[in-house]
Formats: sequence, C-alpha cells, structure tokens
Amino acid sequence: MNTPASSEDLLLRLDNAIRARAALFDAEHRTAFRLFNGFLEGAPDLAIDLYARTVVLHDYANPADPQRPAILAAIAYLRERLPWVRAIILKCRHATEPTARRGHFVYGAEADRQVREHGVRYALDLTMHRDTSLYLDTRGLRDWARQHLGGKTVINTFAYTGSLGVAARAGGARRVMQLDRNRDYLNIARASYSLNGFPITRAEFRASDFFTEVGRLKRSDERFDCAFIDPPFFTATRGGTVDLVAAGHRPINRIRPLVANGGRIVAINNALFVSGSAWLDALEALCADGYLAIEELIAVPPDFTGYPETRVGTPPADPAPFNHSTKIVILRVRHKVGSR
Repeated sequence: MNTPASSEDLLLRLDNAIRARAALFDAEHRTAFRLFNGFLEGAPDLAIDLYARTVVLHDYANPADPQRPAILAAIAYLRERLPWVRAIILKCRHATEPTARRGHFVYGAEADRQVREHGVRYALDLTMHRDTSLYLDTRGLRDWARQHLGGKTVINTFAYTGSLGVAARAGGARRVMQLDRNRDYLNIARASYSLNGFPITRAEFRASDFFTEVGRLKRSDERFDCAFIDPPFFTATRGGTVDLVAAGHRPINRIRPLVANGGRIVAINNALFVSGSAWLDALEALCADGYLAIEELIAVPPDFTGYPETRVGTPPADPAPFNHSTKIVILRVRHKVGSR
C-alpha cells in the first residue's frame, strides 16, 4: 500500500520537480509536459500535467485515503508558484462519479483548448474523459514522426485523438489514416487538422474496430509505409482481443500485412507490469523469421521519467533497456521476394 505524502513533503518534492523542468517552460505558455510524476518522484498517488495555462492533477489515491489536505496544499502552491496559470482541474481516477473521474475545476472555469509542440498545434478537451486527450509520454515519438514520415503513407491504429497522425501530417506525410472506434476522439483529431491548416478527408478518419478495419483493408490490398500501434492495456470486441500483458505482440501480427516492404511498424506497450526485457523478448521472437527487425527504441522524455535529482521511486517492473514503462519500438518490415 502506498503511504500518502504529507503536505510538507509533497510541496518540497513538487518544488524540486518544477525547478528541474525550468527549461521546458515557454514564454508564451503554449507548451505541454508533465510537471510532476509522483510515482517516480516521491508521491505515488499523484501526477500533475501542464497544458498551456491549465494544470491537471491526477489523483490516483483510494477515495478513503487521507490525501485531500496534501492535494489542497498542492493546488495553493501551484497558484502561487505559477501565477500565470488560469485553470486547475482535479481528476480523481478511482472516484465512483464519472464527473469526478473526468475532472472538475478547482480553480478557474475555462481550460485551454490547444497546445503547441515542435511547432505543431494539438487540440485538447481536458475533461472529455478520465485522460487528457494528449498523451505526454509519446512526445518524442511525435517528433520522430514529424522528422521521418515526409512523403509516406501512414495508418494510425488505436489513434485516440490522432496526435501521432497529426505529427506525421505535419512532417509531410502524403496520406494518414486515423483509426479509432470512438468518434469523439477522432473529432479532436479533426480539430487538430483544422488548427494546422491540414485538409480533412472523410475517408481518412475511420471510426471502426481495429480488427474489423484491418481485415477490410487487407482484403482491399491496402499498403502503408508506416503503421502505429498504441492500444489500451486490454480491450475485447467481436473482432478480437488486445491484451498487452499476456499477448502484446498479437496486434503487430495483425497489422504486418498492411505494411509495405521496407516500411515500419511503431509498436507501443505501456503496461506497467510488463518489463522492458519481456517486451523485447516478445518482439525478438517475432523477428526470428527474418521479416521483421528492431530498428530503434524511442525514449520517453525526462519530465515523465523523473530527473536524477528528483527521482526516488522505481516502477514495479524494470523497463530496461527502455527508460520508462511506456516502451516504444520501431520495427522494419521486409516481405518475401515475389510477395505483394
């Protein structure tokens, strides 16, 4: 059981965390990053994110735990330490009320609706559901997509709000298909396209099940230069099941036929209890036939891992050789001679 941090201890650790991230703040307050990763920085039940001028607190504590005084102290501290912040949202991840899980304003009344990262704009809806509509641990991967996918065709599966596809489009990808079952998430992807002046083609936004759509694309003989696979820990539909703990490699096998010879699969496993070595072993087993090869590991930015001077905790499973439980791998695809 985690012991909630005292108010004094939390404020000290939070102050150290903000000092370590001083270089990430921008003068125009348009950026986004993790202000405090309590799990790795001394307060296991709390994470704090910054989106432009809006702060989001993620309270992971059991509602019965006496964490409230420390949370209130943190809110007061943030208002004083970051006086330009215009809103603070508290999300209680284990609350029984859906509105508490989605978040409520504890300061201000209007959240920011966009941020800018590497020159790209991303639309936000910070209280749409329990997450924040832009995952900050994949910031490095978005930069990779922006730099490597110019002129390529891309499919972004389990797209969520489409940020990886937005980054690919910003880097000059000539076609990006965004695939997610949830239309509301894809609407945020469309909003990001509008913010960046990208054309919106209805056929490139697919509100469909991964297994169903991949099968349809395979029958249509579709091919892409790059496929992103960033599924949830577990999901089950009529088409199939994704389980990142027991069988995280299976979605990769499903998507392989859609990737052109010489293309790439970007595979993400963010299961906290899957070690880095176990994930790498699973991928190496897939590569044993010679038609997949591990090309690169993408690191998670240090605001998510904690800094040497702020890190005090350890994840339940060792992520090495990755630097975080969000384990990102670029795989190179090769087809048999004569195959289409």
